Amino acid sequence: MPHPLPGGDPVVSGPGQARAMNTLLIAMMVATGAWVPAPSAPWDVAAGARCDFPVHAEPVVDEVKTKVLDRYPDGSTKREAYVGDLVLAVTNTDSGESLDADLSGSALVEYAPGGTLTSNSTWYVVGPALFGFREDGGNRPRGIWVFDGFYKVAFDAAGFKTVTLFHGTERDLCTELA
Repeated sequence: MPHPLPGGDPVVSGPGQARAMNTLLIAMMVATGAWVPAPSAPWDVAAGARCDFPVHAEPVVDEVKTKVLDRYPDGSTKREAYVGDLVLAVTNTDSGESLDADLSGSALVEYAPGGTLTSNSTWYVVGPALFGFREDGGNRPRGIWVFDGFYKVAFDAAGFKTVTLFHGTERDLCTELA
């Protein structure tokens, strides 16, 4: 039976999610081709964009790699995997309050034709990852959210995010850094 989360999303678990997880792991293990580094750049967001205060984030540990698993006939990426350790130092630049966020999850990203990481794509994730939400930009309130567990994040053509948390936790770093 689903359990509601704040915001009304259900937490669902069961055999279907276990099969999806198994498929993810097998696809990542048997894919041919090389893993290549996928470094994260430092980033800044203005006050009001995600939190009530300006935020700066930069990698402290960044060992993320990616591998293309499948391509469309035109050569564009259809499916790719991400793995590796990632820790970001996230700072409220008004107060100086800072925290290290472990974002070392693994993801399988499926792209619709013409999709990007943040539009027309679906992420299937195991472990922690960070997603920023602008006002009315998804099914979570404005904030910088870390999800941990087993979940998917679907991006529509306009970048609207829909998070479905099958099993796990979520936290808003804006609240922690306020």
